[in-house]
Amino acid sequence: MTGTNFSVIAERYERDALVQKSASERLLSLLKIGGSDRVLDLGCGAGNITRRLRELTCGRVAGCDPAPEMIRQAQSGGGTGIEYRRIEAEALDYQEEFDIIFCNSAFQWFSEPDLVLANCFRALKQDGRMGIQAPATTAYCPNFLEAIAAVARDDRTAGIFAGFRSPWLFFDTAEEYAAHFERAGFSIRFAALDEQTSEHPAEEVMRIFESGAAAGYLNPACYRAGFTKGYAATFREIVADSFRAQAGTVGKVVLRFNRIYLVGGKP
Repeated sequence: MTGTNFSVIAERYERDALVQKSASERLLSLLKIGGSDRVLDLGCGAGNITRRLRELTCGRVAGCDPAPEMIRQAQSGGGTGIEYRRIEAEALDYQEEFDIIFCNSAFQWFSEPDLVLANCFRALKQDGRMGIQAPATTAYCPNFLEAIAAVARDDRTAGIFAGFRSPWLFFDTAEEYAAHFERAGFSIRFAALDEQTSEHPAEEVMRIFESGAAAGYLNPACYRAGFTKGYAATFREIVADSFRAQAGTVGKVVLRFNRIYLVGGKP
């Protein structure tokens, strides 16, 4: 998960990751978790949805995340009978141990998706299934991209931002996502792109931005020559101004996200 910097936002992630939580409901519905299903939450973050998974099954529940502060928050967040482990998805080493892998708003961070999917296929028992939901397409969130365009043209940030290299993985069709799963051995049970909209005050949109996208846009490792604290502060100022402008006179931003929903089975 090259380029991630989630430890710095771990303490506020559960509060501010509003769109990730909302999108997870559809993925839960698609996976139909219940009974004694053994579930791995891949990219569990602060564990808020992992605890929900614990309520859905009496089977084993485990959560994995590469960010140490996310794991610390998850372990301190309550919920009994959950195993948490700090590990990169690219290093996942389970062997036929789970019925379901739940991967919510994490796939976009995988630097080696084919390796991750091979690891996940191996971690599943026969007839197991893996479900993902994640931002998708190069226009994953037009609102965020409008704000980033303002950063790219502002004289205070343009020079440094020119050195930004995206850490994210986006495909423009459901078929492209499905092809990666099929190469790992999965049979595709469901795959669709969907645009989801919700309305939020500009300040709330900024918190949503900080809960995920900022971990890439404000990670010095994603820049050719890094940046100073002054750049980060100005970046946030420009982005917040853009969201206020998008809210207009009605005071609400119509926030749009393009997402992939996919469920693959292990024959």
